[in-house]
Amino acid sequence: MRPLFVSVLGWLLATSLLAGEEHRVPRVRSEPLPHHQVSFLAGETEKTRWHFGADAPRPFFYPCNGPSGSSLTRMGHPGDAGHDHHRSIWFAHHDVGGLTFWADGKGTSIRQKTWFCYQDGDEESAMAVQLGWVGPDGREVLQQDLISVMRPMAEGEFTLELQSLFRPGGDLPEIKLGKTNFGFLAVRVAKTISETFGGGLLTNSEGQTHEPAIFGQPAAWVDYSGPVAPSGKTEGITYFDHPSNPRFPSKWHVREDGWMGASFCMDEGFNITRDQPLRLRYLLHAHGGSLVVEKAREVQSGFANRPALEMVEHQGKHGRWDIRRATASPTP
Repeated sequence: MRPLFVSVLGWLLATSLLAGEEHRVPRVRSEPLPHHQVSFLAGETEKTRWHFGADAPRPFFYPCNGPSGSSLTRMGHPGDAGHDHHRSIWFAHHDVGGLTFWADGKGTSIRQKTWFCYQDGDEESAMAVQLGWVGPDGREVLQQDLISVMRPMAEGEFTLELQSLFRPGGDLPEIKLGKTNFGFLAVRVAKTISETFGGGLLTNSEGQTHEPAIFGQPAAWVDYSGPVAPSGKTEGITYFDHPSNPRFPSKWHVREDGWMGASFCMDEGFNITRDQPLRLRYLLHAHGGSLVVEKAREVQSGFANRPALEMVEHQGKHGRWDIRRATASPTP
């Protein structure tokens, strides 16, 4: 009986190994966690985390871990409690139909209404969710379909691609975005990376440096790099606008105290209708070392030529939606 037992055991082990070879575990994952959070992982290393609980007025990404493992972003201003609404990486706008979604304590909120898809893979992971921008009266004035894609790179770097499709909320036929420097996507860098509180440097695609030269100027991208705690290594974030965005290249709202944002409505407002929604695409590159302009241009070129993201109906079992690259990049 022993030879038969050994043969059966060998067959079971071989079958198990073959089954393991047939199903590859994705290296890059987006994993839902307790307390309304989603972790974006490369192997066992968390790159960033999405927070959408009702304990904050609007969702945000934190941390944004650079190659050394330290976060390149922070929660709030290093020296002013009046800027606690600066939550790492977040979406907001100062004038949506006359309502401000920028500051806290105004009765407005941005709430995640549902998730559509969490998608894993060997090269990237993705998440698709729907957000509702809600006024003090509980009425939704703006709807945001957000697709987030995290893509690891060499040497512990990664990119976070953020594509939003904005439509009027509820049964509104249109919604007006007012003229403002504030909105949509903002980044508050770590204290040590800021120019004022640390040893950082602001640079844009035009070769300009520091807040006075960059503020209000058009650029394809802006970079904030500096030392990170506790190692003191230099790392940074490059924030890219996309050529398909209206008003590209964006003008930028930047501060030497440690934040940057593409200012979509700096010069004038924008009208969003049901027939003409607004699609905006941005990319954040968490990199090691100081800014290397040639590398930033390479990342910008790759982003510019990458098709837009879209959701399609899932064709297999036990799923409703998939995220894929569009075969073309049509205007929404």
